[in-house]
Amino acid sequence: MKLHSLIMLGMALFAGAASAQNREDGDKAISKMTISLGTATPGGGFPLYGNAFAEVMNAADPVLAIAPRNTKGSNENIPLLEKGELDLALVAGEPAYEAFAGIGRAKVALKILTAIYSNPGMFVVRADSPYKTISDLVGQPVAFGAKGSGLPILARYMLDGLGLKQDEDFKAIYLDRAGDGPAMVEDGRVAALWGAGIGWPGFAAVASSASGARFIAPDTDEIARIRAKHSFLKPLTVPAGSYPTQTAPIASLGSWSFVLTREDLPDDVAYRLAKTLHGVEAVFCKKLAQACETTAANTVAAALRPELIHPGVMKYFREIGVVK
Repeated sequence: MKLHSLIMLGMALFAGAASAQNREDGDKAISKMTISLGTATPGGGFPLYGNAFAEVMNAADPVLAIAPRNTKGSNENIPLLEKGELDLALVAGEPAYEAFAGIGRAKVALKILTAIYSNPGMFVVRADSPYKTISDLVGQPVAFGAKGSGLPILARYMLDGLGLKQDEDFKAIYLDRAGDGPAMVEDGRVAALWGAGIGWPGFAAVASSASGARFIAPDTDEIARIRAKHSFLKPLTVPAGSYPTQTAPIASLGSWSFVLTREDLPDDVAYRLAKTLHGVEAVFCKKLAQACETTAANTVAAALRPELIHPGVMKYFREIGVVK
């Protein structure tokens, strides 16, 4: 890309939350684009993914300076994007679904940059605990995730499909930091920790603890009941070996999480981000196991509607033949 075009990109970003600054790279001036990326509270899956995303992208394109920022999670990231205080943000599938559909709020005009990974939801308990089914956990203290994250929303939909109320049928606990949950399982303050995804840090921590872990997901009948009421939740599988001592695959339900963009992110910037990201899919996969699901094809499949994908991203997808 010519120097003039790079400068114009920097000026466009300066109008929003992003900023541009010049730096010298040898004898060549490069317009550096700083792009803010909202993640979530420390200890959760979003900061882990967001930091790796930024590292891989910044290494692949010297013009990019993606800057991760800890937030309270999906429920804070969406309004921050709407106000232009973030350029990009990680948002879980259920909050994204509600925001795009206008459930409990006005519809958003945000766009999808990429689907990041699938989120099969389940509980983890100590391996020596007596709890083996979801019904066993009724009446027990359960940590449902950080207050602003999408995890409690996924749990609410799944439990509602079983006729259970999250805050009435359980002693629901909402965390200030996602990373606080594993210790609460280990020392018995909670009977279970709710979470989702492959390689999710909370599950990995419990499974690696001295007590070990047992995972509890809906059974075949429960999956059918949940989907009969909430069909947007999709059957997903946690492959065997995703966590220490997990020897068999686990079937559950969930959705895809996304990197969303602010509404007015310029098309050429979104195009550049998409081209950079999908040009290093293999590198990203080697760096972080859950990033192996961050592909162009998965983004097209995961989007509720094609028009929700950013036009700049769609331009790139048409160029590589992922969409017509």
